[in-house]
Amino acid sequence: MIGMSFLSFLILLVIAVVVAAVFHFGLRYRFLDGWDCFLGMIGLGWLGGWLGSPVLGHWLFHVENVYVVPAILGAVSAVGGAVLWWKALAKAYGGRAGV
Repeated sequence: MIGMSFLSFLILLVIAVVVAAVFHFGLRYRFLDGWDCFLGMIGLGWLGGWLGSPVLGHWLFHVENVYVVPAILGAVSAVGGAVLWWKALAKAYGGRAGV
């Protein structure tokens, strides 16, 4: 996936935006306030989706060298892990996770 095509990049970006939107707007899980959190979730979701196939394997169907189900699972685990990490950090520091 190092030399991916632009279409592969866009597919991963769409997966990342959908996963970030579900976490940010649907489940209301956030680790920062405002649009910075949403953009950060998109970046983490893209990275998790990009690592999804090499880590979780190549299974089910693929579109333009992107295995969709492992990419979705990777994006969900990356965004969910980051949200849980920041929430635990905020709880440990009494709501002042960034300080």
